[in-house]
Amino acid sequence: MKKNIYLYLFVFALLLAIFMYVNSKNIVDKYETDISTLKEKDLENKSIITKLEDENLDLLYFNLEHNDDALSYLERDGYDTDEFIPFLKDELYSLNEVEGDHPMVPYASMSGNKMLINKIRLLNHKWIIADFSDGEYWGEMLLTYEITENKELKFKLVESLLYPPQ
Repeated sequence: MKKNIYLYLFVFALLLAIFMYVNSKNIVDKYETDISTLKEKDLENKSIITKLEDENLDLLYFNLEHNDDALSYLERDGYDTDEFIPFLKDELYSLNEVEGDHPMVPYASMSGNKMLINKIRLLNHKWIIADFSDGEYWGEMLLTYEITENKELKFKLVESLLYPPQ
């Protein structure tokens, strides 16, 4: 009877070892599959990040804050660009508060609301592109700016367009 107990224990231990081997093999295979899937996704995400970084660099090309030549031009004239760029934007946005028609937007409002400048992009040390709207009609304009000898900031409209209503 003692032999049978040892035989049953041996068979049970053998079955338990086989079960543990098969189970751990399945777990390892699943982990290997998951790892390979994650590596593929990682490569895919890295390529997407690289593409987005390239697009971001393209978008920053016409931007005063990333244009070293334009920044050095302003610094050569004695301006601190960290203070000058926000000042320039504030001055242009402050024109939205002028009573009556907007002094820079060449179109009168057709919806009863006032035309306001919504978005500004400083292209370089001389040019600005701006978006304006009255809530129903919108357009864009190209402005130049200069600082006179009296340290006055002057804006000049170069070109503008008004999009047709949709």
